[in-house]
Amino acid sequence: MPIGERNLQDLLPLSLESTPCVSIHRENKVWVAASMLIHYLESFTDSLVVTDDKSKPLGIVGGKEVLENILKNPSSAFFDDTVVEDIMDKNVDIISKEITLKDLLQRWTQTRRAFSILPNRFKGYSAISARKLLEIGANCTTEMTVSELPKKKITTFTYNDTLKDIINSMFENKTRKLVFKNTSSFISDRIIIEYVVRELNYLRKIDYFLDLKFEEPFRLAEAKTITENMKIPEISKIMFGMLHPLAIYHDQVISPWDLCVALLYDKIEFSVLCNNFKQVIK
Repeated sequence: MPIGERNLQDLLPLSLESTPCVSIHRENKVWVAASMLIHYLESFTDSLVVTDDKSKPLGIVGGKEVLENILKNPSSAFFDDTVVEDIMDKNVDIISKEITLKDLLQRWTQTRRAFSILPNRFKGYSAISARKLLEIGANCTTEMTVSELPKKKITTFTYNDTLKDIINSMFENKTRKLVFKNTSSFISDRIIIEYVVRELNYLRKIDYFLDLKFEEPFRLAEAKTITENMKIPEISKIMFGMLHPLAIYHDQVISPWDLCVALLYDKIEFSVLCNNFKQVIK
């Protein structure tokens, strides 16, 4: 049976529920969400789950929602006066353990958000993200290398770009990461939000944020430079352990999402331990 037809319980038998959701109450201000996102965005859950008084999931808030609204209202009022319920994405994708990998990736393609929540045995919810699925890639068996992945143009920025240019480019190119031209360094939604929180005090110190040009105070992340013959399991393991997962070789960038999609290829097999012997699922 192809990996894409297997359900999540089969593919992640030991760790499916191991990543708890990080929630935020709907009446919390956006500054609270921003301060939480710089710790969790890309690392564990990728997004915050907005809940009501009974902990019922109402929506999702991630880097997309924060940056989208900064473009509309680049002021401290956005962070201090707006509640997360007003900016959240109301489409909460709640899945079950029986969903197949193929169906999950199709849902993420439609929502353009690689994030779902799963009811767990603790009567709460666990987070399922592209980073989580890297565990599957790390445990797969294949000779397939990164050179066989579809080519994806590197979207870049320069010192001459303003923050408005950078954020708009992220939305226009449907990416959360832009590479600094002719380097392996990159900026992301998390890095921008962290700068707003820690350096600009939620824009309380500045009233021309979008006109700022990129400069040294931004601590860029470094993409992993790899060779084209690196195999899918190896790069999956490496990216699973990265704080800001992104890899580059030649003129190609590879994100966790690219590796998730690669899991549906016929060249990939998946090994699981079952009843003390090894089964290979094609």
